[in-house]
Amino acid sequence: MDMNKSFVLKKEQYTPKWRQIDASGKVLGRLATEISDILRGKNKPEFTPHADGGDYVVVINCSKIKLTGDKWEQKVYMEYSGWMSGLKERPISSKDPAFILRHAVRGMLPKNRLSRQLIRKLKMYFGAEHPHKAQISN
Repeated sequence: MDMNKSFVLKKEQYTPKWRQIDASGKVLGRLATEISDILRGKNKPEFTPHADGGDYVVVINCSKIKLTGDKWEQKVYMEYSGWMSGLKERPISSKDPAFILRHAVRGMLPKNRLSRQLIRKLKMYFGAEHPHKAQISN
């Protein structure tokens, strides 16, 4: 490879793989960082920031995610509808674990059109069973 040329990943060169991650007993933030890096392709040497070069991620056992400290009792998600007095505060315990993980991963992705494309490659399931067993090769 010539050192005077930069590498740019093209769609023809991109072949995504499927990765499976077991979320049982893992801390939410560290797991979300790992997933977002895989979705973007930052764990590969041919990473290109403006192109989709990441893999599909299947997360199993989402309901067994750990939160550190008192976040389970104290953390609050805020939603604003745009109307006056439309601010809703909901505790984290009222949300399902898949929403919590998806929200954390989405916050770690870039804020552009590419993130909408990347978040579609994230599949989450509460148990160990999922319909993507054929795609995942160990």
